[in-house]
Amino acid sequence: MTKPTTTQLEPMPGDWRRALAVVAHPDDLEYGCSAAIASWTDEGREVAYVLATRGEAGIDTLAPGECAAVREREQRASAAVVGVGEVEFLDHRDGVVEYGTALRRDIAAAIRRHRPELVITLNHRDTWGGVAWNTPDHVAVGRATLDAAGDAGNRWIFPELTERGLEPWDGVRWVAVAGSSSPTHAVDAGPGLERAVRSLLEHRTYIEALTDEDPETYVRGFLTGYAEAAGERFGGRPAVTFEVFAR
Repeated sequence: MTKPTTTQLEPMPGDWRRALAVVAHPDDLEYGCSAAIASWTDEGREVAYVLATRGEAGIDTLAPGECAAVREREQRASAAVVGVGEVEFLDHRDGVVEYGTALRRDIAAAIRRHRPELVITLNHRDTWGGVAWNTPDHVAVGRATLDAAGDAGNRWIFPELTERGLEPWDGVRWVAVAGSSSPTHAVDAGPGLERAVRSLLEHRTYIEALTDEDPETYVRGFLTGYAEAAGERFGGRPAVTFEVFAR
């Protein structure tokens, strides 16, 4: 039997002012790392969200057009709870996001617009810790975000972006992957955990379609459980973990 990893996690880099979080769907960040984002915005850091889709294929009982409007509204409300006011949607189709140059270009354009030092995304690997299969959208967006962090700084990749007035931005210093089974760093989740719970609860329509459990009981149990488990590698403090790639 493989022994569990016990290596302690490092604190996240702190010498940055702007972050851009790029994920596939509404609620991805709320399940993944909003307690950390709440702490960062409390410190005066700027965080913006970019979502590849509006999550329109996520609720079986709602037609995509209706679902997109609901999930966009819930995502904006959710972001506001943790101090994020900028939320953009790239309008790729939910469920069939394709990794490729079109997706890389859209994300590189967002990075050039926002000019972050830290880029955040979600698990880009095929599985969640070898236990559950990941969705194609998460894999595509995570991989494309890692690539686009480099694309954004090269004027000869996607030169049409420069023609649109989006000058290259080579200032991304780290890409941090939330939900990774190979985390390297962590943020103390304690100060932001209650807001993380409230933030995920803003996705009430989605949660009520997902589970028959009381929404607050479900959300609190999910987020607290993961934070406490991560804390075993972060000095016993509840934590949000990231796999950090330096550039």
